[in-house]
Amino acid sequence: MPLLKKDIYTVEDIYALPAGQRAELIDGQIYNMAPPSYLHQRLVMELSATIRDYIKSHKGSCEVLPAPFAVFLNQDDRNYVEPDISVICDPDKLNDKGCNGAPDFIIEIVSPSSQRMDYLTKLFKYRTVGVREYWIVNPMTQTIQTYFFGDQEDFHQYSFNDEIAVGIYDDLNICISDLLK
Repeated sequence: MPLLKKDIYTVEDIYALPAGQRAELIDGQIYNMAPPSYLHQRLVMELSATIRDYIKSHKGSCEVLPAPFAVFLNQDDRNYVEPDISVICDPDKLNDKGCNGAPDFIIEIVSPSSQRMDYLTKLFKYRTVGVREYWIVNPMTQTIQTYFFGDQEDFHQYSFNDEIAVGIYDDLNICISDLLK
């Protein structure tokens, strides 16, 4: 839920938050973030490890970075997010502060307080800034929505028991249920 103190916030306001308080900034609006659950963190860890292991075994150059990791989507001072998992294939976008520009692949794990953000606000934002693939993993419904943006946009919904093809790779399939065994 956005804080309503002034019209437009900047990255400077994010960095001025009290220690330990996490928030994201989308189009100048601050959205507080609740602490993640145990299942949320397990999913982040297992998905990150699976993608990282795939990249390493294929001698790929992409980086897998879990939250908290700063992503400056528009390379401006009004957009700062911390996706649960970011896959960045252009090393020129990375520096000590984070990622400057859109990651290639983003995964968000839904929590009760983040549903509106993940399904609406971030979906629109990620699509418009050039993210190639976006997954929304919902532990409450045990579903995954996948979006592939580009010349041929595509959307699918899966259950945790389904094998899901990662669109930015030719031969990587992930089954969430298998990761949680």
